[in-house]
Amino acid sequence: MDKWILVQYCEMKVEIKDLRERIRKLDKFLAAPPLVADVVKGTRRDGTIGSIKITGIPGPEYDQKQKSRKRLKRLLEEKEDELLELTCQAEEYIESIPKSELRTMFRLYFIDGYSYPGVAERMNYMFPKRTIKYTDENVKKKIQRFFEKVENVPQCPDEV
Repeated sequence: MDKWILVQYCEMKVEIKDLRERIRKLDKFLAAPPLVADVVKGTRRDGTIGSIKITGIPGPEYDQKQKSRKRLKRLLEEKEDELLELTCQAEEYIESIPKSELRTMFRLYFIDGYSYPGVAERMNYMFPKRTIKYTDENVKKKIQRFFEKVENVPQCPDEV
């Protein structure tokens, strides 16, 4: 088990968030597609010749967006399955950390996606009798010290 599993887990969460946003935009387009209009010369229903206004949905673009949505939905399902596997691996890695306090911090930061101040707040709530309160700086330092050989501490998004 490697600490980079946490980095992969966080990156996968960001990728899934991006896929969901793309699907949401396509859903918005497909729910209310833009109407296009054109004016042509021709014979009207009453038999007179003149300008006729034609309006409608751009068929090829609409079809392409539907196909893109289906493809993204399939990709999202695959990524969610992959994320589930990464979650299990990340939790196994966190369980391998010997110190209970660090395991709790890692779960809050990496798995639950709390920011450093959020982790500090949750830790203070969990351990109210602790004499020295947790702050975002000491949470960050504890995580950084654990990754002493890693130059950049992996960052997780706030939400997925």
